[in-house]
Amino acid sequence: MALILSIETGTEVCSVALAEDGKMISLRESGSEGRTHANNLGVYIDEVLRENDLNADELDAVAVGGGPGSYTGLRIGVSTAKGLCYALKRPLIAVDSLKALANIAMEEYEAGIIDIENPQTAMLAPMIDARRMEVYTRLFDTSLVPQGETRAHILTKESFADILASGRELLVFGNGAQKCAELLPQAKYVRVASSARGLATLAEAAFHAGEFVDTAYYEPYYLKDFVVTRSKRNALGLTDHAK
Repeated sequence: MALILSIETGTEVCSVALAEDGKMISLRESGSEGRTHANNLGVYIDEVLRENDLNADELDAVAVGGGPGSYTGLRIGVSTAKGLCYALKRPLIAVDSLKALANIAMEEYEAGIIDIENPQTAMLAPMIDARRMEVYTRLFDTSLVPQGETRAHILTKESFADILASGRELLVFGNGAQKCAELLPQAKYVRVASSARGLATLAEAAFHAGEFVDTAYYEPYYLKDFVVTRSKRNALGLTDHAK
């Protein structure tokens, strides 16, 4: 049995979950109103521990959503997780954020919240927003076995054409899913958002398998380099005082 704190900050949602033996016992997370991860993360960690009358040194491990996702969000989550592991001398577990998102979808299917017509052949397409018409995605079957590599994919009407042409059910979800609603009307869209609760069972399995990452050298999976965008105002050489 393990007591694991999970952190997911790769999207607009800042989320912290506490799980015992793979079963979530506490959850704190922000809405999608804006990125306030740096302000909220430490508060949420403190709240889930206090709620269960626990001290941080009672944790067995810390898990973090390792990406892909927002560059800044991932850095905040991973640096916080590393700091906890250094201070507590506990192992660090990194969980694929897309697999964690798919895990939430399957948990909600098992709970009867979402419907899958044919689980034996259905495919899961978790999507994390990557600006414009691009998403980070990876296909999984309903046993969470990956069906391809993680990629930054530009959505078009031809996306996932082989799956849709075969008649298999394609479940699309995550904060990047809305981008393809008009492009792929034959796909099935379900409301599933990134959350630390998706890490709980995956982190528990990794803990018992001894699948830890090096706290000193671990870096999240950004997938793409960080891009700094100059404002049009600055590009034209204007200042805030220009008329």
